[in-house]
Parts: sequence; structure tokens; C-alpha cells
Amino acid sequence: MELGKLTLFGMVKGQMKWLGRRQEVLAQNVANSDTPGYKPKDLKAVDFREMMHRQHKRDVMNTMSGTTVASSQSSANGYKTEENRSPYETSPDGNGVVLEEQMAKIGETQMKYQLTNELYRKHISMIKIAIGKQR
Repeated sequence: MELGKLTLFGMVKGQMKWLGRRQEVLAQNVANSDTPGYKPKDLKAVDFREMMHRQHKRDVMNTMSGTTVASSQSSANGYKTEENRSPYETSPDGNGVVLEEQMAKIGETQMKYQLTNELYRKHISMIKIAIGKQR
């Protein structure tokens, strides 16, 4: 049994990919904090309820047809970036990156990644207990 095919683990994997990609985008913002005219970017937030609904539909269709449908967000590049249209501050050269804001977002993303990783570990542990293996 492949854990990646279970809905829960697929969702956790997708969340971790999204968080990893967001860290990349935020790191680019920090790297370009001195670039004239650079506008900070962020990933468009993923609606968890919508993602669950789509995954449920896929699971139902897979069950009915007996085939596998590939996920549309399987690649790390499948996420939409958006420019921050109203930055808190803009420097005289037109750069809109506020390092404190970017660092706060990076910290938030790191905490969410750690939480998601811990949820993944706990669910693996529960499956091991259910099948009778030691933790």
C-alpha cells in the first residue's frame, strides 16, 4: 500500500510542497530587497476546503472508473504567485520589500511546515500501531 495514494497523506504532501514553494518565493523577496523597482511576491493561498472537495471528487471518480487521475498541483511550479499590490512601505527607488514583513512570513511558513510535518509523523505512527508494529 502506497501512503501517497491515501487522501490524507496526499493532502499533507501537497501542503508541504506549497509551504516549500512559498519559502522559495519569500527568499527571493529577501534576496531582491535592494533591487530598484522590485515588488514583493507571495503565493496565492490554497483554499483547504476547495482542495478537499476536489480530492474527494477525484477519489470518487477513481473508485468508479478504476483508474488514477493525476493531481493538478503535483508540481511545485503549479502554484500561482501574486504581487503585493499595496506594500506597507516603498523605498525611493521603488522597491517594496519590507524585510521585517518578509521575515515574519518566513517564520509563519516555517511553523506551518513543522506542524504539517508533525501531523504526518503522528499519522504514520497511528498506522503503525493499527497494523501492530512498534512505534
